[in-house]
Amino acid sequence: MSITALDGKRFAEMVIQGANHLAANAKMVDALNVFPVPDGDTGTNMNLSMTSGAKEVKNNVQEHIGKVGTALSKGLLMGARGNSGVILSQLFRGFAKAIENKAVISGHEFAHALEAGVETAYKAVMKPVEGTILTVAKDAAKIGTQAAEKAEDITIIMEAVLKEAKASLKRTPDLLPVLKEVGVVDSGGQGLVCVYEGFLAELKGEKLSETANVLPSMDELVNAEHHKSVQSHINTEDIVFGYCTEFMVKFESAKIAQNPFEEEVFRNDLSQYGDSLLVISDDELVKVHIHSEQPGEVLTYGQRYGSLINMKIENMRQQHSNIVGETKTALVTDLPEGPKEKLEYGIIAVSMGSGIAELFKSIGANVVIEGGQTMNPSTEDIVKAIEKVNAKKVFILPNNKNIIMAAEQAVQVSDDEIYVIPSKTVPQGLSALLAFNPSADAAVNESAMKDALSHVKTGQITYAVRDTQIDGLEIEKDDFMGIAEGKIIVKNKDKGEAARELLLQMMDEDSEILTIIYGEDVSETEVDQLTQFLEENFADVEIEIHNGQQPLYSFIFSIE
Repeated sequence: MSITALDGKRFAEMVIQGANHLAANAKMVDALNVFPVPDGDTGTNMNLSMTSGAKEVKNNVQEHIGKVGTALSKGLLMGARGNSGVILSQLFRGFAKAIENKAVISGHEFAHALEAGVETAYKAVMKPVEGTILTVAKDAAKIGTQAAEKAEDITIIMEAVLKEAKASLKRTPDLLPVLKEVGVVDSGGQGLVCVYEGFLAELKGEKLSETANVLPSMDELVNAEHHKSVQSHINTEDIVFGYCTEFMVKFESAKIAQNPFEEEVFRNDLSQYGDSLLVISDDELVKVHIHSEQPGEVLTYGQRYGSLINMKIENMRQQHSNIVGETKTALVTDLPEGPKEKLEYGIIAVSMGSGIAELFKSIGANVVIEGGQTMNPSTEDIVKAIEKVNAKKVFILPNNKNIIMAAEQAVQVSDDEIYVIPSKTVPQGLSALLAFNPSADAAVNESAMKDALSHVKTGQITYAVRDTQIDGLEIEKDDFMGIAEGKIIVKNKDKGEAARELLLQMMDEDSEILTIIYGEDVSETEVDQLTQFLEENFADVEIEIHNGQQPLYSFIFSIE
């Protein structure tokens, strides 16, 4: 049957099957990451991001495709994790913007919306790289537009889009030499192909055999990826606002006539009831997340504007007492109890490992988000952290190159004055934080903190998750690898020997201070052996040692 008009309900089913198909193939997408390190998470990030978008769509299924597109865009925006997830969110942000005022769309409008998404995504990336998800999306959208000039059937157009997406994906190694060296296609592009495969299957009335019938919950996905429990860092009695309250208000015209809705006023009014406040609205409803001691009063306030739907209230103190191991939230805080006056400055850092988190807090971080290699925090996680820190000016230290884009996207969502310092490693983040001066103005601090990023060299020791050949090295699974400034330069079967070889290559006559942050898999004996080696070979270098308790990375070295 020919489909010449696409409405919101059918598009919603396309989104859900696309998300399901991506979820079913997330591990395959993860395996395509170029580096053989145990943090290949493109599939995980895209899965979490797309699942967030699909969940929002499921809560807003209606005939009007523009409104469904807006729901998808909002869900993706707040759930976006990692560069791949942020780019995916931008692709559908542009798509949604192109159709926001349309009840149904034609094949030509569908193709045009795909191109609008590509344009938005390219603008969101400071230095677009070809041979990535961007290229796959661009090539596919171009062919989709050409197909729409010849056919009105949206199924035929989507077939052309998917065919070209697969062809473009196969060409990615020709555009990125590192992909050809390793022998893989671009992981982000593969993730997008999975989404498009789900779209086409739904248009054809098919169900992909490996597709799950029900989307996994965000809690299940997040918990599956978390390595350590954040709850272990706080005491139950330290929880100030004990009820996690989530609900939506469906606007009613009579109530809106009496109380005109303004999102900023609504948000400010709710802020008196608690913290971790998140408010997202459109023309028909507003979604709220807040931690409060008076959830009843919060709900009563919401009823001023309409009827309550999708309500959920959880006792966080009880949850905390029962939790052993995993947790629902990525946020680690060490804030004082009770209401706080707005700080002049706030610092947010992302870190993995409780020892590194404590290190950041000891030198001035107000809020630490647990995340990094295996779990990139979402835009929503970062927005919540901004709310938590409660400051006039907030500096964010992502400390991972795959988190910078999500942090920058959080800036667009937040109304506060936010500065993202693009730290790509923990040593860079620590160096930037040490350069912060609370008595200086924001512009001076931003400049000083960014400048500090170049004053430190980062080394890391981790293990290979697969056999590969990269950067001229033949690497076997379980080899220990020494990474200097993002490049693998050492491999060895022995962890300690890999660390020594890496330091011999990184240290030079200008090296004055070496900071060693060792992980949860490193023994005191191994630390002592490395220290003895350094004292014998670099007697003039000042050495600092910290137990970072980080997973996956045995050692993180900071050289200044």
